[in-house]
Amino acid sequence: MMPVVPGYESLGPNVIPPSDLGPARFPAPCRAQERRFDIPAISEELAQEAFISYASSECCFSTKPAREMVFTDLRSLNTYRYLLETFTESRTKEWGGEPYNGQVVDDFREPPDPWSIPVPTPSLFQDCQKHIRIPHTSIIKGCHSCLSLGRSACRTCVNSGRTRCSSCGGSGRTEHDFCRSCQGSGMSRCHSCGGAGSVTCETCKGHGKLLCFITLKITWKNNIYVAVIDKGSGFPVKLLNQISGEKLLTDMAPKVYPVVSFPDSSVNAASESGVREHQAQFSTTCRILQQRQTIELIPITRVHYVWHEKTHVYFVYGAEHKVYSRDYPARCCCCSVL
Repeated sequence: MMPVVPGYESLGPNVIPPSDLGPARFPAPCRAQERRFDIPAISEELAQEAFISYASSECCFSTKPAREMVFTDLRSLNTYRYLLETFTESRTKEWGGEPYNGQVVDDFREPPDPWSIPVPTPSLFQDCQKHIRIPHTSIIKGCHSCLSLGRSACRTCVNSGRTRCSSCGGSGRTEHDFCRSCQGSGMSRCHSCGGAGSVTCETCKGHGKLLCFITLKITWKNNIYVAVIDKGSGFPVKLLNQISGEKLLTDMAPKVYPVVSFPDSSVNAASESGVREHQAQFSTTCRILQQRQTIELIPITRVHYVWHEKTHVYFVYGAEHKVYSRDYPARCCCCSVL
């Protein structure tokens, strides 16, 4: 049983930040520029070049459709990605300890409040964790693992100092004669403890005592909310996770306000939902240090083409001009089965 430290009667869950570190007033609304953002469809030459490269990189794909196709339509699909990052700091208190070897024991006075302990903030929007010892919470306790003896029973020989002989398997004899390794006894000295039957306690390192104290675990986490405004084009938006787009807006503040007046109302709605969700989720359990919201326009071109009198569709997306085709018309049988 550990002593009760004033102000630290309950340990474990996140320490609720003081009210002055909780919800704050929103700054002025974030207004997008009053203009429409458009990326034109790529040219037929670029679309064909990307398609040929795609077919060449895929196993068992023939490049004939990409080289012989006839374009019927290329249409730009303005796809927006809204990203909200909320960088939070949470603090958890828990007991810790180390072997006691004569260290100076901190005076058992009233410890500081968990949120009053100054801790340098790491780089913004990067996950990080740190443990620090809370002042005035130290106490010397006997080691619970070895009952303050400094040694623990050997698990290999179960405190006996001897184990079954590995040469004869415990029989005392080999194929033609008695076992010379154990002299016929079937037992040999335990290699783990050297025959002592006990080993140095791993918890207290043989000292029999522990210096116990309360530690403050500080966790910085970048919490992400992302919404892709899909136009129902049939393109799998999960492919955009590793794709870069053109940044249209970046807004960073301790507390950001939802975006308003963006030409696409779905983006405004996504921003409103993301900001409110993060405020409700983090403002009472963590300290929100910084927020950043961005809007990206991701170029996607839907291409309709004809090959062997049949119409097909593929997409060219991202600044990297990647290709997605659900029904590439010329692949070998084994790929079709797979």
